[in-house]
Amino acid sequence: MTKEAASSVALHDKDTGSADVQIARLTERINLLTDHLKGHAKDHSSRRGLLKMVARRRSLLDYLKDTASERYGKLIESLNLRK
Repeated sequence: MTKEAASSVALHDKDTGSADVQIARLTERINLLTDHLKGHAKDHSSRRGLLKMVARRRSLLDYLKDTASERYGKLIESLNLRK
């Protein structure tokens, strides 16, 4: 994982566990795994992991939207996510 993706949305210098950082890191992993699956279509275990990551990111995004909608909006824009 690149620290730049997480540091750009971090709330403070040592922030590693906020929902914002978790979503940024998950998004990066999801993008890498999506590229992997384009070339390895029959890798079902990786596909299952991808679906679990997407579900985890969705629940974190829902949480952030309910608790801090302003941060949610900024995060969606910075990570180029839909919605």
